[in-house]
Amino acid sequence: MQRPRVVITGIGLTSPNGDSLSTYRNNLLSGVPGVEFVEHRYIGRVPAGVCHYDARKYQNRKEIRNGTRAGSISIYCAREAVADSGLDWNAVAKDRVGVYMGITEHGNVETEIEVFNISQFDYDVKYWTHHHNPRTVANNPAGEVTMNMGITGPHYTIGAACAAGNAGLIQGVQMLQLGEVDLALSGGVSEAIQSFGIFAGFKSQGALAMGDEATKISRPFDKARSGIVVSEGGCVYVLERLDDALARGAKIYAEVAGYHTNSDATDAVLPNPVRQAECMRKALAMAGMTPQDVDILSTHATSTPAGDVQECAAIREVFADCPLLNVNNTKSFIGHAMGAAGALELAGNIPSLSDGMVHPTINVDELDPDCALEGLVIGSAKKLSRAEVILNNSFGMLGINSCVVIKKFAQA
Repeated sequence: MQRPRVVITGIGLTSPNGDSLSTYRNNLLSGVPGVEFVEHRYIGRVPAGVCHYDARKYQNRKEIRNGTRAGSISIYCAREAVADSGLDWNAVAKDRVGVYMGITEHGNVETEIEVFNISQFDYDVKYWTHHHNPRTVANNPAGEVTMNMGITGPHYTIGAACAAGNAGLIQGVQMLQLGEVDLALSGGVSEAIQSFGIFAGFKSQGALAMGDEATKISRPFDKARSGIVVSEGGCVYVLERLDDALARGAKIYAEVAGYHTNSDATDAVLPNPVRQAECMRKALAMAGMTPQDVDILSTHATSTPAGDVQECAAIREVFADCPLLNVNNTKSFIGHAMGAAGALELAGNIPSLSDGMVHPTINVDELDPDCALEGLVIGSAKKLSRAEVILNNSFGMLGINSCVVIKKFAQA
């Protein structure tokens, strides 16, 4: 079956080191991280990636108070993406717009906060907010976007652990190719830094990163890496069928060339490099490409001792003879943005297709020999001899893997 070509025409984001694509990209190229220390209820001082976007830009105080942090981030990113796309939003048929947001988890934050609040009143449920149920349903982030923007087409969130940012984008592509919608707002979101359970869970697993200098704690591939820095954030893409984008003279960032998702079916936490390698290969096969065609490989690597090694083993197996390959990592700058991670990491690399630069992995003081990859870009940005194809890796718990292949747009 000949699938319609799908392109990216708008990008909106908020991350710990930038609230627009231009700021975010400049900070990635310049080596500017965005992790800081926060005081968290029960667990104390922890490093986290915190977003500082202006929520009042698209919401009033009441909307922010009644909604969720994930919803607010999603609204900000979706509105920014539409503005970036150049669409005449008033003229868009809102029943032909779909909203697809990837999430790692949702509802934990709101429930934890309410339990804490009523604990101050001897657990009297009359103090429990009547906003709790709409705040905690799984479709909340995407649903808040539709309410804010008057969208009457389909909306849902895609629960795919930390592969969710890619999964949200993939869902939008598929719905466009099926003809179910004419415009998709797709990506991922995370409010994880507000959840005690997220921090406590990683700490109990021995996977929560700690250290004295916040901006150096997230250190994928480094021999001294100690675990995950929990972050929040969001990224939304405007996706359109190519014919529609060309008809309105849209700016085209890139084309979605291929994708694949699969499952390890082996362990809830430890990645399976065989299945990860398979996911990368099948995404490239869908795109009609070989490993030698890839110019930038954006790694998922979370800064956990075992996880980074497993992914590197998969990469070596797929990209054994690829002299033009450049490998980087974005979590070294912003920590692990969970459901938003894959979408944000892809966004940080997409400008490479036009400016020919690749941002580095930072905080690698002593490279772990088990993570030594050919083409790993460390410390400073690099000018590329070719910048046409990006492979974005995004993996998650319960062994869910997702890979997206993006290519520079060409008419033919």
